[in-house]
Amino acid sequence: MRILGKTNLKVNEIGCGGIPIQRVSQEVVNDMIDEMIKQNINFIDTARGYSISEELLGNALVGKRDKFILATKSMSRTYEGMKKDIEISLNNLKTNYIDIYQIHNVSLKDDYKGAYEALVEAKEKGLIGHIGVTSHSLEFMENIIKTDMFETIQFPYNIVETQAEEVFKKAKENNIGIIVMKPLAGGAITNAKVAIKYILNNENISVVIPGMESVDQVKENNKIKEGQYTDLEIKNIKEVKQLLDNDFCRRCGYCLPCTKGINIPFVFLCEGYVTRYNLGEWGLSRYQTLPAKASDCISCKVCESRCPYKLKISEKMKKVAKIMENKDEE
Repeated sequence: MRILGKTNLKVNEIGCGGIPIQRVSQEVVNDMIDEMIKQNINFIDTARGYSISEELLGNALVGKRDKFILATKSMSRTYEGMKKDIEISLNNLKTNYIDIYQIHNVSLKDDYKGAYEALVEAKEKGLIGHIGVTSHSLEFMENIIKTDMFETIQFPYNIVETQAEEVFKKAKENNIGIIVMKPLAGGAITNAKVAIKYILNNENISVVIPGMESVDQVKENNKIKEGQYTDLEIKNIKEVKQLLDNDFCRRCGYCLPCTKGINIPFVFLCEGYVTRYNLGEWGLSRYQTLPAKASDCISCKVCESRCPYKLKISEKMKKVAKIMENKDEE
């Protein structure tokens, strides 16, 4: 068990990420909840944006709510929008309080003042226990941990996405709870045991939330603990770094703004849901809402001049267009 920062909540260092739950049956989710109780996994993270994930979890948690610390999140940026989403989440999760409510996927340019005010109000009313934030922007996190606005932060961290290590160190010094998402880099890393062990070996981390969709995954993930690496694990870590380091979007956002208005990191994220996460319909539906898509890329390569990882973004955009829009590469 680890302490989740200033929330003082005691969480199993292995939590449950709720993205994959939306693609399994209610019966499977019920069995997963029962197994989590047996395994002492007590932290669940979901979101308003994960289609029916909240509803499935809420049904499974009836009579068992007190066994879990629930976290969910909303993309709303306004007072009214966030207030409404909190009510929906409470109804979906079949509970009268949510332990941690997070503003979802915030960037530096976002105006989330209204949403934050709604969360403060909900906390004062006892509808939520603590206020958190999630982001894929390192610069945003670097700035936000200097304030006392949020009690928890959620950010990607894994073998190849290590850019937030200094942020995590400073966040812990400020007693901010650290929730790690994308432990398998959106499915790009296949050895879950090594990937999660790598994260747990960082003493600044409070909890890691691999996506789970079966009882077997609950059992297997909870067996993973921090500790010394074997020679084989060291070899695997090196291989993963070599394979992905030169061709992997970390969603740092330095490539933006695109001259054609393409949200480059989000485009790659949607493509990952289709090709790696087995969430094709969901990934495509999110992609289709974008005002500018991969096929709008004109290969000006301005983004590539900004990318600190020297990714060939224009080439990758053509591949994404082929996958997401059935458009052949030129």
